[in-house]
Amino acid sequence: METSLRYIAGMRILCLLMVTLTLGACGKSDSAPGPGSVTVGEARALDEASEMLDARPEPTASAAMER
Repeated sequence: METSLRYIAGMRILCLLMVTLTLGACGKSDSAPGPGSVTVGEARALDEASEMLDARPEPTASAAMER
């Protein structure tokens, strides 16, 4: 009797683990279509590059004249 209760408890835990892992995998993959004609991964990379460029300081007037 005790063995069957352990088996049932183990199966419940296994089922909960499988459901959790399955639902955790439900998301847009990087190759899924995103906004415009780019993928989700490409859109994320473009957003990160845009943030990096926005974080850079503006060039000074003397640096612009040197060019």
